[in-house]
Amino acid sequence: MLIDEHGSVPADIHPLPDLLRRDGAAVLAAFIDNQRRDFVQVLSGLSAPGSGLRETLSDLNALGAADQTRLHDLFLDLHRHVMAHPVWLHPFFLRVFEGRITPAQVKVFATQYFNQIKNTRQCVALAIGRFHGLSALSGSHRGQRLSELTQIALAQLVADEYGVGSHGLDDYPELGRLLASKTHMVMYRQLFDGLGIPAEAQDVPMIPEVADNVLIQRLVAGHPAFSPLEALASVGLGMEWGVPEFFSLLLGGLIRVSERDGLGLTPRHLEVFIAHVRYDVLHAISVMLVTSLHMGGDHDRQVVKNACNMLMAGRTAMMGGLYRTVFEEACPDVVLAPPYGVSDPRIVQALLEARASIAPECVVGGNAYGRSTTTPFT
Repeated sequence: MLIDEHGSVPADIHPLPDLLRRDGAAVLAAFIDNQRRDFVQVLSGLSAPGSGLRETLSDLNALGAADQTRLHDLFLDLHRHVMAHPVWLHPFFLRVFEGRITPAQVKVFATQYFNQIKNTRQCVALAIGRFHGLSALSGSHRGQRLSELTQIALAQLVADEYGVGSHGLDDYPELGRLLASKTHMVMYRQLFDGLGIPAEAQDVPMIPEVADNVLIQRLVAGHPAFSPLEALASVGLGMEWGVPEFFSLLLGGLIRVSERDGLGLTPRHLEVFIAHVRYDVLHAISVMLVTSLHMGGDHDRQVVKNACNMLMAGRTAMMGGLYRTVFEEACPDVVLAPPYGVSDPRIVQALLEARASIAPECVVGGNAYGRSTTTPFT
């Protein structure tokens, strides 16, 4: 059951029972408030005697009242910056949430967005590799401990994405069970089951805007032109904070279409959306905490905001491309006014070089895409 007789969404589907009675802005506001409250609750653990968080961070000098105040102020500033970006209320998300999409268009969206789902977790893996023992960060005890904690936080994201957990020697899964882990790709293919899309039609070439977004995420996370702090910000703040909100909009829209057009979608078919709403709240908090421990003054704030802007500009362009492809009409303009415009020459150059290296058959119009000099950045 996706909704009850009163039109409310059950708690095991979504934390907002009145999801379908809200507009997009109200959904966004709810997640902003919840994330702020959750982060403040996590910070309280820094001063709670006997807390595991306090013990873990005891040798990082992040336990004093002044540090907690700094972390709180830093979170509010960065959180406001990310969540005020127009991408989270993109015309595509709002149109889907309102149910202004047909079953045939849902199928086009599902196959195209799968290309994004298949690639995001690899960016986190790339970012983990930036925190190695030969980096400047590892030149002190505090830096080494911080590097280890950063790797742990990111590794948990990867484990959740791939559906694998911690195992001891006594319960390590045999290979067949390990390779059958319930990854986000597996969850997404359950949506294909519900939509009646056969296996041979599930993997399609990317449209150029999706390809750009995949490359931008990979570049900021792993390219040496970008610092480890930028890599961390890109896979955490820039990639995780808005996900529960816009996946809520997509989930709500799919529920509306299923109920209206008799698609018969079930919670199993929509599990990938349900899981992203729940898991990514936890991901955002954990990565925010470790990111804040890497940051010093105002310069680092601007570095992090710029990294987030690159990711959000790529996502904005991707959703515009999906709007055009799914609805076969031009997407309403989404203007990235200050402070969200991106003019960083590093990402422009890196993106153009990366396009030239792709396998052309993986992108619609791949040869032309590889030569294109138009980018999502101002």
